[in-house]
Amino acid sequence: MTLVWRHLLRPLCLVTSAPRILEMHPFLSRASWTSVTKLSLHTRPRMPSCDFMPERYQSLGYNRVLEIHKEHLSPVVTAYFQKPLLLHQGHMEWLFDAEGNRYLDFFSGIVTVSVGHCHPKVNAVAQKQLGRLWHTSTVFFHPPMHEYAEKLAALLPEPLKVIFLVNSGSEANELAMLMARAHSNNIDIISFRGAYHGGSPYTLGLTNVGTYKMELPGGTGCQPTMCPDVFRGPWGGSHCRDSPVQTIRKCSCAPDCCQAKDQYIEQFKDTLSTSVAKSIAGFFAEPIQVQTGFGRLGSHFWGFQTHDVLPDIVTMAKGIGNGFPMAAVVTTPEIAKSLAKRLQHFNTFGGNPMACAIGSAVLEVIKEENLQENSQEVGTYMLLKFAKLRDEFEIVGDVRGKGLMIGIEMVQDKISRRPLPREEVNQIHEDCKHMGLLVGRGSIFSQTFRIAPSMCITKPEVDFATEVFRSALTQHMERRAK
Repeated sequence: MTLVWRHLLRPLCLVTSAPRILEMHPFLSRASWTSVTKLSLHTRPRMPSCDFMPERYQSLGYNRVLEIHKEHLSPVVTAYFQKPLLLHQGHMEWLFDAEGNRYLDFFSGIVTVSVGHCHPKVNAVAQKQLGRLWHTSTVFFHPPMHEYAEKLAALLPEPLKVIFLVNSGSEANELAMLMARAHSNNIDIISFRGAYHGGSPYTLGLTNVGTYKMELPGGTGCQPTMCPDVFRGPWGGSHCRDSPVQTIRKCSCAPDCCQAKDQYIEQFKDTLSTSVAKSIAGFFAEPIQVQTGFGRLGSHFWGFQTHDVLPDIVTMAKGIGNGFPMAAVVTTPEIAKSLAKRLQHFNTFGGNPMACAIGSAVLEVIKEENLQENSQEVGTYMLLKFAKLRDEFEIVGDVRGKGLMIGIEMVQDKISRRPLPREEVNQIHEDCKHMGLLVGRGSIFSQTFRIAPSMCITKPEVDFATEVFRSALTQHMERRAK
C-alpha cells in the first residue's frame, strides 16, 4: 500500500522499514513424513504437522524447466537459492515442491498471499465466478465490481471513497501519479530513498533503489528525500519507534517523545527548498517501506492509520487479491473529477468479475477469521521472539516491524552496522530453506530478511520458524569461527 499526499498533514513519524532432504511418501499418509538433515551437527527443528496431502506432481521435469527458463524467459536473475525451488502446490501457510517437500512459507509470494494459499472460501468463490462470467470490461456493469467497491469503500475513512480498479501495484502507482499531477497542475513528486514503487517506466522515477535504476533517462519530475531510519540513519534510536521492539542503538530521546523526528523533518524541508519547484504534485510514502494494508500490521487495517494521517490518494495491490492480479487506487471525489476532466481513463481488465469476486472473498475471510487480530497477537509474539535472537547473535543488527511484517537486518557487527556480506546472507538463507522455512530478502544490499507469512499463521509455526532461524545463525557462526 502506498500513500500519496499533496501536503504534509502531520510531522513525519519514525516507523521505518523494513540442506534439508525429505525422505517421505507424500501420497500415503501424513504420518509418513520423516526428515534427514545434511546439517548433522545440529538437531533440525521439528516441523509442525499439516493435514493437507499434495497431489502427485506429473508435469515438467526439473532439468526441462531449467532449459525452458534459460531459452524463453527473462535473463534477469530473480529466483532464490542456488537450486531454485520448483513449486507445485500450496495450502494456507504451506508450500510443496515438485518432489513433495513441504515448506513453511514466511514470505507469502512477496507479501501477497494474505489469507493463505488456496484458501477454501476464496477458491470456492473463484470457481463459482469462473463458471458464471470471466470478463466484460467496464463498458458494462456487473454485480461483483459494485459489491466489491462498496465493501472496500466502507473500510476507508472519508473522503476516500472513489475507487479505480487496475491490475498491479505499478499500474496503480502510475495512475496515482497521473491523478496528483492532473489535480495540482504541478509536476514534481517526492518519494523516500530506499522505496520501491514499481519497475514500469513511469514509476521507476519514484523507486529509489540502485539496482532498479538505469543509465537512460526516465521518470522525470521525481525527487528522492531521506527516509527516517533510526537504526542506520543519522538520528534516532531506542525511543523512536512505534513498535513493540525498539532498536538497540541508543539515543537521547525520552520514552514516547522522539526528538529525532525534527531532524528528519528538516531534511524534508531541505528537499522542498532545493530539489523541487515551489509547488509540488505529491509526496509518495509507505507507512513502512513494504506492504502494509489489509490488516497485516494488526493494530490497524491500513498502514497510514498507524500514523494518524489522512492521505489524498491510496494505492493498494499485493494482498488485495490473495495472489490474484488485482490492484486499486482510492481517492477523493474532488481529485477523481480532476482526472476525469483531463483524461478518458479506461482499463480493459481492471475490475473484471473474477478479480472483484476474489477481492470480496478476501475481505470476508479477513473479517470472519479475525485475521487482523491474529496479525496483532501472533505478529507481536513473533517480533519479540526474533528480538531475542538479535540479543543473542552479534550478526543480527536490527529486528523491526509491526504485526506480521518483520525485517531482520544482518550486519558484520552491531557497532559498525556494516551489512553482512551477501554471500554470508545467502548461506543463512539457504540453510533456512533446507530446514523447511522460506523467507524473503530486501534492503539496499539484500542484507535484510523479510518475514511476512500469511495472516492465518499460528504460534507453533512461529516457534518452528524462530528455531530454524536460530539453528541457521548458529551454523553460520560456527562456519565463521573455522
